[in-house]
Amino acid sequence: MPRAPRLTQQHIARLAGVSQATVSLVLNGADPALARIPAETRERIQKIIRDTGYVPDPIARRMAQGANRILGVFTYEPAFPSAQADFFLPFLFGIEEEAQARGYDLLLLTGSRGANQAGGRKIFAEGNRLRLADGCLVLGRHFDHDELTRLVAGDFPFMAIGRREDAGAPVPYVGADYASATSALVQQARELGHRKLAYLGALGPAESPADRWRGFQAALGADLELVLQQQDTRAPDGELLDAVRARGATAVFCVELADALRLEAAARARGLALPDDLSLVALGSHERVEAHATRFASFLIPREQMGRDATAALVLRIERGAGQPVHQSLLPCDPIRGETLGPAPR
Repeated sequence: MPRAPRLTQQHIARLAGVSQATVSLVLNGADPALARIPAETRERIQKIIRDTGYVPDPIARRMAQGANRILGVFTYEPAFPSAQADFFLPFLFGIEEEAQARGYDLLLLTGSRGANQAGGRKIFAEGNRLRLADGCLVLGRHFDHDELTRLVAGDFPFMAIGRREDAGAPVPYVGADYASATSALVQQARELGHRKLAYLGALGPAESPADRWRGFQAALGADLELVLQQQDTRAPDGELLDAVRARGATAVFCVELADALRLEAAARARGLALPDDLSLVALGSHERVEAHATRFASFLIPREQMGRDATAALVLRIERGAGQPVHQSLLPCDPIRGETLGPAPR
């Protein structure tokens, strides 16, 4: 059975004997514009709308008002596989909550791979598809610097989640204050009597590990000695523990929770007790610390709040237009006391 054609404003205008512009004003117009249309005409149009069951096209209505009220969400890595879920989902919860509160819909953009790229999503591989939305939130462990430079140079409203270095000009972002949170953990180790520390994990170039390393260095003083700093942690678990013990480190700071878990397993296999024989600290993580049996000394990354704040800042930029100051903010990370950082062994 053929599908009935969808009613349009043109159909309503023909039935009412008025122009389509008049129908549009009755549906969308503000009071001053409506006052110019006779009451009898308005009532006739409204009756036809009721009788026919006409429903305005929400997309066309938004476009007529100059905006779709749609926010894009672009992730450089897949957002939903289980390996990524703990990283992206809290951000998405915050984004969805704030978008709904502000009357915006969300559009998840997966991008595409560049013509010569074996992998990795690209914003600009086939033009700027972000423009399907009024503005976009960009997330990922690693951003493409060239794409970020193009975004900054353009006029499309966007907000990065996570601190980003300048890309030809300041990048709008909402991030987490990893540097201060890391410094606070080093200070806690100092107060517990630790004097020889190890640091395992990347120092950069991405902003997140760079901030952690900067915070760690800032907290060191003449009374603390960094006896082991190792970026490549792919050695077997036992060898990694041997390196820590050989240097006399009593507290180990791990950039990744996975390395802290490996060291913990190796230590327990040798009969070492945490934190009596060795203290372990996880500098936040891409996984929720509370999901593991051991509660590591760490800090809580405010992912949901980052999503909410970034969404609010993006909406403000869209609704107020260009010319606003570039929004950059870092949210504090709450400490997690945990059970793996204790007094230094005698």
